[in-house]
Amino acid sequence: MAQPTASSSHAAAAMPAAPPLSLTPAIMSKLKPAKIFKNSVDPQTPPSPGNHSARGQNAGPRHITGISFDDRGDQVMTAAEDETFRLYNCKSGKPLKTLYSKKYGVDLPRFTHKNTAIIHASTKEDDTIRYHSLHDNKYLQYFKGHKQKVVSLEVSPVDDGFMSGSLDKTVRLWDLRTPTCRGLLNLPSSPIVAYDASGLVFAVGVNHYSRILLYDQANFDKAPFLAIALEDPTLSLVSFPPRAIFMTSLSFSSNGKYLLVGCSGDAHYIMDAFEGHLLAKLEGHTGLERRKMNSPLSIEPVRGNSGEEVSWTPDSKYIVGGSLDGKVSVWDVSSLPTKSGTVDPKAPPLRLQPIAALEGHPGPSRCVKFNPRFAMMCTAGAELAFWLPDPSGDPEEVAKELLKRKVG
Repeated sequence: MAQPTASSSHAAAAMPAAPPLSLTPAIMSKLKPAKIFKNSVDPQTPPSPGNHSARGQNAGPRHITGISFDDRGDQVMTAAEDETFRLYNCKSGKPLKTLYSKKYGVDLPRFTHKNTAIIHASTKEDDTIRYHSLHDNKYLQYFKGHKQKVVSLEVSPVDDGFMSGSLDKTVRLWDLRTPTCRGLLNLPSSPIVAYDASGLVFAVGVNHYSRILLYDQANFDKAPFLAIALEDPTLSLVSFPPRAIFMTSLSFSSNGKYLLVGCSGDAHYIMDAFEGHLLAKLEGHTGLERRKMNSPLSIEPVRGNSGEEVSWTPDSKYIVGGSLDGKVSVWDVSSLPTKSGTVDPKAPPLRLQPIAALEGHPGPSRCVKFNPRFAMMCTAGAELAFWLPDPSGDPEEVAKELLKRKVG
C-alpha cells in the first residue's frame, strides 16, 4: 500500500477540523428521518385460526425494546422482541450484522467501552446478564445472581463496572472482569439505575415509593447521601387521589446538575441533582405504557415495553422523547429554573411543552436516543429510523458531513 507523501501529510495536518455544531431550536425542529429500516424486526408468525390466546388486546407487531450507541457514536445496536440484536453504522446508514439470541432472548443492550462487545439482559431461560463479543458472536462471560427479570442496566462511563436493577428488588454492582457481583443493594421495590458522567455517583429510582436515592460509588454499602422524593402536586389537579408515577429511566445531564426521570405516563420530570428540587415537568406526549392508542389505561401504571423513550442531547440543552402516537417531542431545557434551600413538595414544577413535535416515525416511537457525540438521533418501535437535521440531498453525504462535527 502506498505511503502518504510528505506534502499530502502536511496538507492533511493543515486541514482545519470541522467546527463543533451548536444545537439550536431551529436545528432541533428540523430533524427528519433520513433513513427508515423497514426490516429491523422480524415479523411475528401469524396465530393459527383457532388460537385466540395469541390475539390479545395488546397484540401487534414486535418492537425494538432497547438501543445503544458506542462511545464514539459510530455504531448503534438494537435489541428487539424477535430475539435479535442488530448492529448499524451511523455514518453510512447501513446495517452491519444481525445476531440471534433465540435461547435466552435479548433486552437492554449496552456497549462496553469496546465497540466490539456488549452486555445485555435476558428475557428467557433465566435472568443472567450476558457479555457478548460482536466480533466472533460468542459469549465472554455470564453474570448470575438476579432472581427475576433485569429491567435496568447501565455501564460505568469511566471503567469496566456496570449496574443492574431487577424485579427481584435488588441492585447489583458488577465488573466485566469477574462473574461475581461486587455489591448488592436490597430495596423495597423494583429499582432503576443510572451513573453520573463522572462515574463517582449513581442514582437508584425506587418505584411504588417515588424515591430516588443517590449513592457515592466508593461507599455504596453505606446509606445514600441524598434521598429525593418525586412528588408532583399538579397531578392532583387531574384526579384525586392522583395517579401514581411509574419511573422507567434515570439519566444525569452531562454537567451532573440535573436528573431526567423518564416515566411511562404522560409526563417526564427534571430534578435538581444536588438538593432534590423538582424543577420541570415535560408534557405534550402520550405515554408508552400501553401498546396501542385504543388500549385502556390500567389503574396501576406500568413500565410498558420500553424504558428508553426519553434522553438528553449531548449538550444537555434539549430532551427528546417518544410518544404512543409516533411523534417525537423536543423540549428546550436550556433555561431551567434554579431552586435552593429546603425542598417544598407542594411547589409546582415549571410545565414545559415541546418546542417541536416531529413527525415521520412509523408507529409508536418507543425508544428515542440522541447520538452521544453527533447531530443524529435514533428512534425505534416496530421500525428503526435515523434522523438528521437536514436530510435533503444524499442522506449518506449529509450524514458524513454532520458526523464530522461533534455537538458542542
